Amino acid sequence: MPAQKIETGHQDTVHDVVMDYYGKRIATASSDHTIKITGVSSSASQNLATLSGHQGPVWQVAWAHPKFGSLLASCSYDGRIIIWKESNQNEWTQAHVFTDNKSSVNSIAWAPHELGLILACGSSDGNISVYTAIADGGWSSTRIDHAHPVGVTSVSWAPSTAPSALVGPGLLDPVQKLCSGGCDNTVKVWKLYNGIWKLDCFPALQMHTDWVRDVAWAPNLGLPKSTIASASQDGKVIIWIVAKEGDQWEGKVLNDFRTPVWKVSWSLTGNILAVADGNNNVTLWTEAVDGEWQQVQTVDP
Repeated sequence: MPAQKIETGHQDTVHDVVMDYYGKRIATASSDHTIKITGVSSSASQNLATLSGHQGPVWQVAWAHPKFGSLLASCSYDGRIIIWKESNQNEWTQAHVFTDNKSSVNSIAWAPHELGLILACGSSDGNISVYTAIADGGWSSTRIDHAHPVGVTSVSWAPSTAPSALVGPGLLDPVQKLCSGGCDNTVKVWKLYNGIWKLDCFPALQMHTDWVRDVAWAPNLGLPKSTIASASQDGKVIIWIVAKEGDQWEGKVLNDFRTPVWKVSWSLTGNILAVADGNNNVTLWTEAVDGEWQQVQTVDP
């Protein structure tokens, strides 16, 4: 289908664009301190709401799964994380504001919905906070202190389907795992053990030579292999693979883009990776039968 141009109405740089579960609305985050909700159809777009509450640039937004209602999370340079709730159609209120981060919150990600309503947040203070909605309407929190001491840039959840669930003896309990990237040039994998987050990769994954800008854990569809993509200021995208639980992660350079790489995103089936780089290019990549990665398409801006 032809590309559709959407006027967001923002007054400054747009940092993040996320489509809702049904593909009917997009949320955009901007340096103008606001989030805008835009309705999209095949023929037109319509500004539905402007959410104001942050006091600095808004870096990321994330839609919760619709089973929890119409919820949107946002994070900002102001150190705040806001959970927005749509009560009536296109009427949004601040359902909760987390203010325990001392510096910019750079990345947020909702856990797979099977785990419950859980939000992970990475901050420039070096910590990762994980907030879990509890039955009384409040939130409990756990924290990974000094996850990346010089700053966390990105967080991404592992699929809730345990590796090998489709080929193992039976369905396993869902796992809580996430990966993170930081200003220390590393990617780290974390797993929740008895309520405490612990490093699940030894050592940290080190192949980048500059800040890791984004990490994305691929859907695994219950197969034994786990895959993470990382994008860096050094221009490289690295694919990290662990063949089965407990093995060492192995890294392979997908490509050197020779310009900072800002974002990596997997298709729902985990076989296509979209890469957004500093030259304003978005390219799509897939793994060939021989294990090499090939560019399959360039998305025209």
